[in-house]
Amino acid sequence: MSSIDILILRHLRRQPAHGYELRKRVEETTGVVLHNNSLYPALKRFEEAGAVVKRSEEQEGRPARHVYSITPVGLELLHDMLAELPPESAGDDLEFLTRLGQFSLLEPAERLTILDARDAALETRIHHLTALLDRGRRDLWSRDVTTELIRRCEAERTWLAGLRDAAATAPLSED
Repeated sequence: MSSIDILILRHLRRQPAHGYELRKRVEETTGVVLHNNSLYPALKRFEEAGAVVKRSEEQEGRPARHVYSITPVGLELLHDMLAELPPESAGDDLEFLTRLGQFSLLEPAERLTILDARDAALETRIHHLTALLDRGRRDLWSRDVTTELIRRCEAERTWLAGLRDAAATAPLSED
C-alpha cells in the first residue's frame, strides 16, 4: 500500500465520492496528481477487500456513475497504513509526509513511531552522504551538492525533534 492508497481512503473517510470527484479532491488538497490508471485499480482492490462499497447513482441523460464509500474495514485499513512506516519507505518524502499530514488520526505512540522511523532514515542518509562527501572532496560542484543535501537532512531532523512534543500531546481528530 502506498501514499496514494492512503490519500484515497482518507478522502473517502471524509465523505463518499465518485471517481472524478475523488481524484479532484485529492489533487486540490494535496497537490498529488492522481491518474485514473492508479485511482480505479485502487478502488477496485479496496472494493474486493471490503474496504469500500460502490453504488450506482443515476444521472439524467448520462450513464450512471459509481459513488464509493469507505466501510469499517476501510477505516481499519486506513489506520493500519497510517500507523506503519516501514524502513524501506521511511526515506521517501511523499510516504512520510502523507502520514504526517494525517497525524490527527493516530495515537501519540503511533505518531512517535512514524517520527522515529523518519529520523532513522535521515540518519542513514546523512551517513551515506558523508561517505560520498569524503570521496568527492576534489570536485567543487559534487561537494557543494552533497553538503547541501546533508544540511537539508540535518534541518529536517531538527524539525522532527520539534514535532515530537506536539505528536505526543495533540488530541485525536473526530472527522
